[in-house]
Amino acid sequence: MILPRRRLLIGTAALLATPAGATRSDVATAIAALTKGAPVRHGRVRLDLPLLVENGNVVAMTIDVPDVLPADQRVLSLHAFAEGNPLPHVVNAYFGPRAGRARLSTRIRLATSQTVIAIAACADGSFWSDSVDLLVTLAACVEDI
Repeated sequence: MILPRRRLLIGTAALLATPAGATRSDVATAIAALTKGAPVRHGRVRLDLPLLVENGNVVAMTIDVPDVLPADQRVLSLHAFAEGNPLPHVVNAYFGPRAGRARLSTRIRLATSQTVIAIAACADGSFWSDSVDLLVTLAACVEDI
């Protein structure tokens, strides 16, 4: 027979071991809020992440738009979404008119194996995306928010 106190400890440990991540619909809602319903096309932006991540606490990520775009199509912002994180909108970066090539390198935390999506918002109102499916062996983001 499991005592009530022990049952509470087991339940708490189970909750802490499985991080509450966003769902695909949460990410789709966040992307729709960003794009205001405009279509998101694949291409033009490149997301560079390792396919196998040993430690989800520190994951190197680069979002890059390698093409030189005319001023009326320049990149206004770059965004990253992680489907399995408690907070799916991971990063925003905004670029002014003199910024030049749109490129962002940073480190992020990933809660579990998941898909990471990068979105580039352009001045002409277009949105471009790239995504990477990756495997995380040691999860991060498991504490309460």
